[in-house]
Parts: sequence; C-alpha cells; structure tokens
Amino acid sequence: MDHKRKKIMHVDNAGFGLMSVKKILENRYEVSAVTSADMLPGAFKDIKPDLILLDVNTPGAGGLELNGGCYAGIPVVAVTGKKDKESAAKAPGAAAYVSKPFSNELLVETIENVISPVKGKNISGSPAYDGGKPRVLSVDDVPNILRAIDYALRDKYNVYTLSDPEKLKDFLQRITPDLFLLDYRMPGLSGFDLIPIIRAFPEHRETPVIFLTSIGTEENMKAAMELGACDYIEKPFEPKELRAKIEKYLRRV
Repeated sequence: MDHKRKKIMHVDNAGFGLMSVKKILENRYEVSAVTSADMLPGAFKDIKPDLILLDVNTPGAGGLELNGGCYAGIPVVAVTGKKDKESAAKAPGAAAYVSKPFSNELLVETIENVISPVKGKNISGSPAYDGGKPRVLSVDDVPNILRAIDYALRDKYNVYTLSDPEKLKDFLQRITPDLFLLDYRMPGLSGFDLIPIIRAFPEHRETPVIFLTSIGTEENMKAAMELGACDYIEKPFEPKELRAKIEKYLRRV
C-alpha cells in the first residue's frame, strides 16, 4: 500500500458500529465518520476520501446518490445487514458489499481489493497482458458499477471496462473479448445500439452478450434477445449471480 495512508469516510448512525470499525481500520487508514447521510456533503468540504464505507441502514442512505457530483469516482463499500437484494438495493452501484456480522479480516480485505489499483490494467479499459484468462468487457457509464464488476470477476477473468460507449469500436480493434456485459441505458449509445457494432465484427457474431439493467421489463428484454443478447441481470446484482451467468455462457462457447 502507498506510504501515504488512504482516507476512509465511514457513514453509520450506530455509535458501536463507528467505534468498532475505527478500531479495525485506524492502523491502516485515516478514518473519518459521520452519523447521517445528510452530513456527508458537508464533510466533503474538508475531506475528500479515497473510499466511502456506507452502512445502508443509516438514515438518508436509501436516497443517497453516490455516482456523481462531488462523489464521482469515489468507490463505495456498502455494509448490509443481510445478503439479499432488498438490502443491497439501498446502495446501487456499490463496488462491494460486506454483510454484518463481518470479521476484521474480511472488512480489510474488501476495502483493499476496492481501493487498491488492479495490477496490469486500468479502469478505462487499456489493454494489458492477460495471462490467457477469459476476457470480459463491461460497458457502463457509472464508475461504481464498473468497479463492482471488476471486483466480482477479477480473480477468474480479465476484466476490461469502458465508461464511454462511443469508444467500443476502437476498443474492439485492439482487444477481442470472450463475453460482453452491456448497460441497458446510457447517455448517447445504449446497450441496444452497441449490439450491432459488436456483431459487425466477424469474430463476435456469436460472442455472448449479457445486459445489466434496472428496468428489466419483459418487452425490453425480448427486444434485446432479438438483437442478439443471450441473457440479462437486474441491478443491483449479486456477484454470485453474475459469475454464474458468465460461467454458463462461456462454457457454451
């Protein structure tokens, strides 16, 4: 880790939670805390953290928009009370989730995996030697979604990410993914618009395409399938569900 300690902003309304997390992390990071999501914007005037640790049951957390404005580019680790989508939905786009009760080691490991850069690759999708592992390209305009996908898949796959769908064609001239993850709705080009671009490359006429969507209506998904998508996953997604679907379609290939 860098000689300069990373800054963690912890959001939790429970005094015991604040004290226990501070004790776990204070030897590794600079830890600041607020007891309400409403206090978070004010805290940013003095401290711009490298990561936000957010307890999803903190008042105001459910309506907190962490993907833009002063929070843009800052990863979020969500602390949930249970491993289900209802709890995870309070922090859509989080880079990782930690369910209570958690061990000291799990919390530190999760934060380190999110806050430390991935060796040999960067989040913009720059190519690097991939060691022969399957290549997954994710296209999404929300940085925290890209981080969540990278965190969920990086141990088994080479994950490439694009936040600008306009750059897809140039990317495919340099890198040949084995599977695509496309956001359903993005500014400019949508996931629907990207499928014809992908299929125009002869080597990608049969490459699996999975949609990530928060509006997975039957009509929309039928249209995606007709364009050549093979499946979809609703946001917020569980990492296990994402991995299972990717493995399913890569086995078929």
